[in-house]
Order: sequence, then structure tokens, then C-alpha cells
Amino acid sequence: MGPETFHYHNCLLKLKFIFLVLQKQNNGLMEIIAKILIAAVAVEHVYILWMEMFAWETKGKEVFKSALPPDMFKPTKGLAANQGLYNGFLAAGLIWSLFISDEKWQTNVALFFLSCVAVAGIYGAVSATRKIFFVQALPAILAIIAVLLHHFL
Repeated sequence: MGPETFHYHNCLLKLKFIFLVLQKQNNGLMEIIAKILIAAVAVEHVYILWMEMFAWETKGKEVFKSALPPDMFKPTKGLAANQGLYNGFLAAGLIWSLFISDEKWQTNVALFFLSCVAVAGIYGAVSATRKIFFVQALPAILAIIAVLLHHFL
């Protein structure tokens, strides 16, 4: 092996080492970003639980004023409370995912609940109002991307 070849291989090894170090640092940052996004989606769903279960006729009326006529909030209070409970289950699953110590399980549980939120948000955008996509589905999709980038980088 000549001096040029040795120098070339030496440079490649240094570049590989630098790439691995940067990848490890970025992976730590991506983990933090993913967990912040998961927590944000969970907090949002705790808020939705509260609004739909306990404040449907006040805050719910403000939020969904364009989706329902004002006289429909009282008769749909039970339906909204049931819907709020389901949002609470989504929040619980996302919060649970933050406390799982096994990385593979943590990733799978987070992806499952984030996917549920994304699908519900997309369905809500199609069936109720487009605003739901931006408020519910998009944050979940961004969190899914962050989780996948953390897991596969």
C-alpha cells in the first residue's frame, strides 16, 4: 500500500469516526425533540379530554362554533364526554410511552398512539373541519417523523 492509499484510508476512517460522533449527538437531540413532541401531543389530548368531558357547553362551544349550531351543544354533551374519554386514553398511552425503559417498546407504543391520533385527526379533518388536521393530525405526524428519525438514524 502506497503513501497515497494509506492517507486516503486514514482520511476515510477519520470521516467515519466524525460521522459516528455527530450521529450520536444528533440522535440524542432527536430523542429530546421526539419526546417533547410526544409530550405536547399528550398535553393537547388532556386538554381535549377536559374540554369535551367537562367544558363542552362553554369552551367546546367556543372551539367548535363553526362545526355545530349553538343549540346542539347541550344535547350532544354525553357524546362529547364519551369522545373526550377516548382522547384521554390517547393521552394516557402517549404519557405511558415516555416512561417505558425498553427503547424498542417505547418506540412501538409511541408510534401506535401517535398513529391513532394522526388517523383520528385526518378523519376529523375530512368529516368535520379542516382545522382539525392542523391542530391534531399535524403535531402527531411531526412527532412520528421525529420518533422515526431518532430510531433509524
